[in-house]
Amino acid sequence: MDVTGLPRSAFGDSPAPADELLALVLAGTKTATCWAARDGVRDTAVGARWVVFDGSGVARAVIETAALDIVAFDRVDAGFARDEGEGDRSLAGWRAGHAAFFARNGGFAPDMPLYCERFRLVAAL
Repeated sequence: MDVTGLPRSAFGDSPAPADELLALVLAGTKTATCWAARDGVRDTAVGARWVVFDGSGVARAVIETAALDIVAFDRVDAGFARDEGEGDRSLAGWRAGHAAFFARNGGFAPDMPLYCERFRLVAAL
């Protein structure tokens, strides 16, 4: 698959989480992600594809955006938390893990807006 010109990114904020989250994507467990709206919309829209790197910066997967919404942190529902595929996949676990992530990456507020993206795995590379 030619991935030339596709946007590229890794999940998480360091190599270990990037590898862990990529493994969840490749297993089909992780089909959603989110980021702080303050960081702006990434180069994505419904139907857009992007390359996912592992923690070493190696391209390992191509995913395609299936849905993209702006949702306040405290309005994210249990279904989205489950689809993120992390931890015990509960809403409480999602909130605790993501509050800590946002706090160490620019600040956290319970009502902060998030881009909530659902995606599908197109190819493992």
